[in-house]
Amino acid sequence: MSFSDGDFVKVEYSIWRASDNQLIRTTDKKAAEEKGIYDSKAVYSPQLVVVGKGNMFRKVDDAIKGMAVGENRKVELAPEDAYGQRNKDLVRVMPLSEFRKREINPEPGLQIEIDGGIATVMSVNSGRVLVDANHPLAGERLVYEIRAVEKVEGDDAKVKALLENYSLSADEVRASGDMVKVRFGEKVEKNADYFINKSEFAAALLRYMDKISRVSFEEDYSRNEEKKEG
Repeated sequence: MSFSDGDFVKVEYSIWRASDNQLIRTTDKKAAEEKGIYDSKAVYSPQLVVVGKGNMFRKVDDAIKGMAVGENRKVELAPEDAYGQRNKDLVRVMPLSEFRKREINPEPGLQIEIDGGIATVMSVNSGRVLVDANHPLAGERLVYEIRAVEKVEGDDAKVKALLENYSLSADEVRASGDMVKVRFGEKVEKNADYFINKSEFAAALLRYMDKISRVSFEEDYSRNEEKKEG
């Protein structure tokens, strides 16, 4: 049975660059390690996709929509279906002094913010820095290998899947009618990442779950006093 728009589906995938068969991204930790792209900050587990909501490139999303749980599929994307063709106007030379003013030491491969976007330093020579604001995969054909792992059913399960997607761990989740209540206990670290992720989770919840119109958070805090040694 295929999926419908709005379905919550967990998928495993690997993305390959067609030109040299280089693995670019994967949900498989072992494959990442074997191909030398392992990132200790990345989460290697099935990824949540809400079908028809733009979580993936359109052709990949369409492929997932036509799949069934347990099915594998390969999708090849032309540049225009992925990160677009390279734009030579996005490659420019900047004076090294501009980087010095910002206390940046430019080296090839360094990614920096320029004019509200991300650019990659290509080379540094004779006081000039060549930067490229194209996406690193612009102009590349990509091959997606996808496996549909699970269809997430039920409001509580969908909320928990979204929490996991935003690296949040809740002590309690309750979905009732048009309302979702989430409680984060005192053991959950309330740092800057937590508050950013919580805000993005709330926005995603209201965007992806049409029947939900309200989200309520309950947070527990406690003062941890060090025990005095007598």
